Amino acid sequence: MDEERALYIVRAGEAGAIERVLRDYSDKHRATFKFESTDEDKRKKLCEGIFKVLIKDIPTTCQVSCLEVLRILSRDKKVLVPVTTKENMQILLRLAKLNELDDSLEKVSEFPVIVESLKCLCNIVFNSQMAQQLSLELNLAAKLCNLLRKCKDRKFINDIKCFDLRLLFLLSLLHTDIRSQLRYELQGLPLLTQVLESAFSIKWTDEYESAIDHNGPPLSPQETDCAIEALKALFNVTVDSWKVHKESDSHQFRVMAAVLRHCLLIVGPTEDKTEELHSNAVNLLSNVPVSCLDVLICPLTHEETAQEATTLDELPSNKTAEKETVLKNNTMVYNGMNMEAIHVLLSFMEKRIDKGSSYREGLTPVLSLLTECSRAHRNIRKFLKDQVLPPLRDVTNRPEVGSTVRNKLVRLMTHVDLGVKQIAAEFLFVLCKERVDSLLKYTGYGNAAGLLAARGLLAGGRGDNWYSEDEDTDTEEYKNAKPNINLITGHLEEPMPNPIDEMTEEQKEYEAMKLVNMLDKLSRGIHIF
Repeated sequence: MDEERALYIVRAGEAGAIERVLRDYSDKHRATFKFESTDEDKRKKLCEGIFKVLIKDIPTTCQVSCLEVLRILSRDKKVLVPVTTKENMQILLRLAKLNELDDSLEKVSEFPVIVESLKCLCNIVFNSQMAQQLSLELNLAAKLCNLLRKCKDRKFINDIKCFDLRLLFLLSLLHTDIRSQLRYELQGLPLLTQVLESAFSIKWTDEYESAIDHNGPPLSPQETDCAIEALKALFNVTVDSWKVHKESDSHQFRVMAAVLRHCLLIVGPTEDKTEELHSNAVNLLSNVPVSCLDVLICPLTHEETAQEATTLDELPSNKTAEKETVLKNNTMVYNGMNMEAIHVLLSFMEKRIDKGSSYREGLTPVLSLLTECSRAHRNIRKFLKDQVLPPLRDVTNRPEVGSTVRNKLVRLMTHVDLGVKQIAAEFLFVLCKERVDSLLKYTGYGNAAGLLAARGLLAGGRGDNWYSEDEDTDTEEYKNAKPNINLITGHLEEPMPNPIDEMTEEQKEYEAMKLVNMLDKLSRGIHIF
């Protein structure tokens, strides 16, 4: 009934009446995502009628009402079949200011029309294969990049940037050809990286270092949404970029990695938004060539170096052996390098483990990233080893029992999901410099057997990768307990009492004769064969 009334007014009414009836329809169906099949034909005709209204000279408010209803109706795939034409797509491109002839975005009154047009295009491209083909024909990706450049450094039009980026993400997700076009022809990597810089208001202090204000305000919801959409689009653009081929590529990836480091050290408007932001940053870092991830850590600034000296001087003279530990725990500094970003990744990984579900999607990306960082960059590996596998002191409990990061990772080594199990074991193996004896010390043979069997290392040895020869130093507590540690379980076991000690001489003689008889039977059985 709503469709009939709206269709009648759209076909015969004037702009004011059309705006009122469509606003009523939009208010009523704003949260509608499933539609009655009986009214399908009416909805198709209503879509066609709205497109005919949009080509007329009507007020901006009426255009917005038309587009809002079109966005709602475009949630239904069946409705889109007859209305997804080149002419109708061009109408939306014009309203979204995606034509190259539009040089600037000056009329603020037009912004709601642009935003609603982009929302409609997102729904239509996502739900219609015809629209996806037309997007290639109309060179939509280039038009979206052009609109992004118009939005550069214009913070008050974040909604336009956000839905422009979402549409770029959808196009690059649905068409592998567009990924290549964005990467090389449209220079999507530097363009989208600049969008992130703008969203984070980054101020560079060095080529790959940005100023971090830990006491500054969190990102606004609009800036956070914009950044998340840019991260998703960049992921698609760089999905095949595991290896750097040119020096210019290396520079671009290092700039992007530096921006992502900044991203990890800031917070969004809510805890959930911060986690979503960091999750997308982790996914994108997984696409960065590992040789470019060195920018995640950086030398201390003069201020941080002065703070380090003050922190050390404040410690009592009898605590000099603990100075390095206190420094690392308080300021996340290791070997003169700022490890804040790596510590955030480690905390993010632990939170994902604690969630206890969706390990494959939520946990394996960050575990893979930390593994590759550790394998390629010595300082990162040593810092993570210090945090995850500190020197053993108490070995009374099994390695998988407890609440430390090591305990949680060892439990994952026997997880039912093969992928999760493999990456958790691989991470710990790399932290142990791929030495079997070191891995067994922290995990026990039973937990490590799967990895060692897969790598052909059940008899001991080490992996194929080369690591520095600095040796682990065992604590006095571990050295004293080592003779009584069960290699299978990886924990201290008290010596089992000898049952013979409590036997009488008659019992000992009886057990000895019993053993002789068993050996005799076994011997005669062998001769029979």
